[in-house]
Amino acid sequence: MHERSHRKAKPLIKVNCASIPKELFASEFFGHVKGAFTGAHANREGKFGAANKGTLFLDEVGEIPPELQAQLLRVLQEGEYERVGEEKVRKVDVRIIAATNRALEQEVKAGRFREDLYFRLNVFPIMVSPLRDRKEDITPLAELFLRRSLKAMNRPALKFSPEQLAQLVSYNWPGNVRELQNIVERFAISSIGGPTHTKLFVGIGEDMKSCSTAISLDTSEAILTEEEMVQVQVRNIEKALERCNGKIYGPEGAAALLGLKPTTLSTRIRAMGIRRSGK
Repeated sequence: MHERSHRKAKPLIKVNCASIPKELFASEFFGHVKGAFTGAHANREGKFGAANKGTLFLDEVGEIPPELQAQLLRVLQEGEYERVGEEKVRKVDVRIIAATNRALEQEVKAGRFREDLYFRLNVFPIMVSPLRDRKEDITPLAELFLRRSLKAMNRPALKFSPEQLAQLVSYNWPGNVRELQNIVERFAISSIGGPTHTKLFVGIGEDMKSCSTAISLDTSEAILTEEEMVQVQVRNIEKALERCNGKIYGPEGAAALLGLKPTTLSTRIRAMGIRRSGK
């Protein structure tokens, strides 16, 4: 959003609100002047000042304690703030993008989040479904994270096997995208001895044990063409349809077995010319 806006030439400042101690909240966001408190050995600009004319991304905004939310509300409403230890009012022009994994409506009802701040932030909400509901995103995300990890480690290119990708897709991902990123980074690090000897999931609890698809990671290192990859996918869908007697929708349907949305599976069946058993 920042890169496609008219503010793209200005700073994009990212803040993890959950990581800021309460006693440093005002200093982190609004800055301070030298001598404002013990340890303030120099002037500090603060996140809002650094993001002026640009974008400030507030990650985990639901973690801000209620007693500190009023300070944030003022700068959002009035576009002005004061540094700690300074009486001068400063104007700021910042676009706010906020994210949270909490249901803020419920937090407001429980008294843990200010209603006025919630409405001030909730101008244009974008709801992102958890990764377990977006199975089609797992493979491209995993491949992206793998390329990034290998590049950062100055390692040669490496690809997941079809079986490994199937295992990633079959997992429930309670930790969402961050868990996927961590798993892929661990895979990249531990694959120095060769990808066929690397386990994707190590010590992550019972969720992996409950996956419906049993996959062996000790596979060959043969390179598959795009056509061969499609054929693997076709055979996998055909097996799912056969097991479900051609049923796509519902908890006992092939879509649920494959971890896909029924509409996505129906589209793939038509595009690949797959015949449904029992139809």
